[in-house]
Amino acid sequence: MEYPKNVRERFHGTPEQLVAGVVGEPPRRWQAIVIEEYDPGWADRFAAAASRLAALLGDRVSAIEHVGSTSVPGLAAKPIIDIDLLLADTADESAYLPALEGIGYRLVLREPWWYGHRMLVSGEADVNLHVWPKDAPEPVRHRLFRDWLRTHPDDRDLYAEAKRRLARDTVDRPGDYSLAKNDVIDQIYGRIFAAAG
Repeated sequence: MEYPKNVRERFHGTPEQLVAGVVGEPPRRWQAIVIEEYDPGWADRFAAAASRLAALLGDRVSAIEHVGSTSVPGLAAKPIIDIDLLLADTADESAYLPALEGIGYRLVLREPWWYGHRMLVSGEADVNLHVWPKDAPEPVRHRLFRDWLRTHPDDRDLYAEAKRRLARDTVDRPGDYSLAKNDVIDQIYGRIFAAAG
């Protein structure tokens, strides 16, 4: 399957955009990177959070997906559940933000230049809720990456080792951890899109 250019090419924000996107107090968990062995309970935590979101937002929801490393069985990860929540329009925050805040989520990132992305964290900071417009390409990429790692154990293990190494290498600069993963992530995406033709 041929994917459009905006799915094949990863968006990298400028340092200025990354700083400007922060609108709330970053969670304490962002101050240290802790990689844990895979926990089957992560799937249950996602299911509980997704059920609550679906009940809260009803037909405003286009999709709720478990993404990120906790969505891949056997993959070591930070014990934080990443969820992609797809809505018709993320710019209209009044349509969803008050409801999410009412159950303990708080807005920490507003990135209109990144396909309208918003990110909220749960009250315990154990869920990162990524809110996207329903036709944004980034959630497509997230699902492709997740599904590839679920079916390609060599790349899953490569990614796990890179994460462990980079967590050690950035222990004094935890803010650099996510950007440091770009090389290995880009390698894996290269294989995903090559296999897709």
